[in-house]
Amino acid sequence: MMNKNYIKFSKPLHGHSEKKALIKVMNSGWLTTGKETTLFEKNFNKYKKSKYALALNSCTAALHLSLLLLNLKKNDEVITSALTFSSTINSIVMSGAKPVLADVSLKDQNIDPDDIEKKITKKTKAILIVHFAGRPCEMDKIMKIIKKYNLKLIEDCAHSIESKYKRKHLGTFGTFGCFSFYATKNLSIGEGGMLITSNKKLYEKARILSLHGMDKAAWNRYGKQGYRHYDVSQIGYKYNLMDLLAVIGVMQLKKINQNHKKRKNIWDLYSKKFKNQSFKTPGTFDSKIIHHGYHLFNIFLNKRRDGVSRDEAITLLHKKKNRCWDTL
Repeated sequence: MMNKNYIKFSKPLHGHSEKKALIKVMNSGWLTTGKETTLFEKNFNKYKKSKYALALNSCTAALHLSLLLLNLKKNDEVITSALTFSSTINSIVMSGAKPVLADVSLKDQNIDPDDIEKKITKKTKAILIVHFAGRPCEMDKIMKIIKKYNLKLIEDCAHSIESKYKRKHLGTFGTFGCFSFYATKNLSIGEGGMLITSNKKLYEKARILSLHGMDKAAWNRYGKQGYRHYDVSQIGYKYNLMDLLAVIGVMQLKKINQNHKKRKNIWDLYSKKFKNQSFKTPGTFDSKIIHHGYHLFNIFLNKRRDGVSRDEAITLLHKKKNRCWDTL
């Protein structure tokens, strides 16, 4: 068990409303995918101003389904960020395609549009961008590349639920937007994800793929008309989200703006306190263009310049009862 005095990286902003909602679902007699999951999807759509949302058990599931629905073939290439979690790469490989890594920009740690264009070949079919730490990628440049080469775009928004680029929600630029509700995320339900799209046909295909290729979920097979048979139309996966977790998401969405303000206040405090230090911080950005999610506050250490390496700093922070996350 983690020491209670630690500043926990994974501590969620949950309160009485989440606990009360959980008990209600537990007492309902229905724990798996049902009306709470449907409500979570509906409310998430409303928040993101998207057309279709599919609640899943992870962002990895959302990425995998997105790539499968692009009908990629063996040796097709998908360009993605060199700075990301393994699930981004794994999803490309699981879809049968080949991941091609593009470098990131030092100014924002997001995929570099210039390097994307250098990596495009005749085999390139899609670009999977990662909005790192809650900061949007350079979407104007990326969308020009997408149109110029007639490519598909998938957005990995695991860090960026609240983020916008020029007032447009991240996840709505590409064919698919993929979100994470893991324990450490800004909106946390423990485990979970969401897939959004503006394409109805792709949404319907994703829904079938997400539950064993069945045309009806268990909840939809029971109703006022009695039991309804289901068909298994294709090979599918077990990617559905359950009500027991979805109801936490419903409650968390109600608090998303106030929680975002709390994160911004902490970000501003870090920026002020670290202003005169030798190490580098995330830096400034134009708030008229970028609406930051404030998921991670990164510092950049150099042993020669700062007198301490990244790993040494992590060890020291842990001794001071601070949890942090390392990147390469």
